[in-house]
Amino acid sequence: MTLEISCFKAYDIRGRIPDQLNADIAYRIGNATAKFLQGKRIVVGRDMRLSSAEFADAVIRGITDAGADVIDIGLCGTEMVYFGVTHADADGGIMITASHNPADYNGLKLVREQARPISADTGLVDIRALAEQDEREVAAAPGQRIETSILAEYVDHMMSYIDVAQLKPLKLVANAGNGCAGIALDQLEPRLPFAIEKIYNEPDGTFPNGIPNPLLPENRAATADAVVASGADMGIAWDGDFDRCFFFDEKGGFIEGYYVVGLLAASLLKDHPGEKIVHDPRLTWNTQDIVEQAGGVAVQSKSGHSFIKETMRNVDAIYGGEMSAHHYFRDFSYADSGMIPWLLVAELMSVSGKSLSQLVGERQAMYPASGEINRQVDDADLALQTLHERYAKDANSVDDIDGYCFDFDQWRFNIRKSNTEPVVRLNVESRGDEALMKSKTAEILDLLGGKAAS
Repeated sequence: MTLEISCFKAYDIRGRIPDQLNADIAYRIGNATAKFLQGKRIVVGRDMRLSSAEFADAVIRGITDAGADVIDIGLCGTEMVYFGVTHADADGGIMITASHNPADYNGLKLVREQARPISADTGLVDIRALAEQDEREVAAAPGQRIETSILAEYVDHMMSYIDVAQLKPLKLVANAGNGCAGIALDQLEPRLPFAIEKIYNEPDGTFPNGIPNPLLPENRAATADAVVASGADMGIAWDGDFDRCFFFDEKGGFIEGYYVVGLLAASLLKDHPGEKIVHDPRLTWNTQDIVEQAGGVAVQSKSGHSFIKETMRNVDAIYGGEMSAHHYFRDFSYADSGMIPWLLVAELMSVSGKSLSQLVGERQAMYPASGEINRQVDDADLALQTLHERYAKDANSVDDIDGYCFDFDQWRFNIRKSNTEPVVRLNVESRGDEALMKSKTAEILDLLGGKAAS
């Protein structure tokens, strides 16, 4: 039976339960993915959402009906599926997760061999068409469901990024947000010299402490307050499937992901001079400056994980970072990880003897930034056109790699529209002039009109 399936997005599959996504649709997607990949083994994992186990069962039936075997790694984070695909030399992987979306949502993230992303321009459209037509691939000999744990191997791999001998006994606050980060954290903790205060550590799909999305300012207080109360050296928080990692300094201050990109770039270039670092175009000056000083090569890519990963592979970059707190590593199949970044930052703090606020404070002063501001407007295309008409003629350069980037002598901004809603996203930065950054931000918002959006 042909069915229009509306939960396919540009980079993954995400929808409201049960009208946009349910077990029948999950089965269709599993079967269609196996048919598309024409593979023999596919890794499947799931997050802690209440519907995830049912959807995983349906996806696995769809895959095994098509004749492929499933390596079922159970409850995990998205990056554990990425790792599992590479570790098992599988033909692809599916993670059942809706990350930081509301409780009545779920979704699927799809990858092919070597954890290469499957997005709208690399197969997601084809998989959608197969799922909608529901021309089911039913093999004469169904595949097997092989339940296995890769947690020990994954943790071993995480530990390979740091030198434990250099670590100092830091005190850390770790907020898993009742997502899946606690699964990995519990296994890493005994192998590290840190005193870790864990909050909301148990996976719980009822979200008793709110949806795990530290990008929302209202969700940061629990971590910040715990850092201050315990006198911790650093706070770390994750989203539900822990592919994003967020930092708080020893004062409880939230560190914008932009500055973490520069921090990790400098750290990796110290041991790997001359390597390439990929960054997104929303905020750039701090990253470009740091990479140049460290003897690396900065390479700009369109925002979004599939674009970053493709660019990294094309230029063989050692690291890629987005201000949205996605951090990508060549040695991790060019994929994003929420565990590697905090391990590297803790190592950097240990080796340098500097606090996190010291490590990023100077850079924050040199390149103050607005952080991403979302604005709901009636017509996103018209909003971008209006800003282009106002600023393009006076700009030193205008770049349309992702929305519009306007560069001036002492400040710059990027404006881009959402793929899924009438929202535009604004980022402004300056060269050491916070007042200028704030005044230009206000000026642009006034021109945009509309209202604030989350």
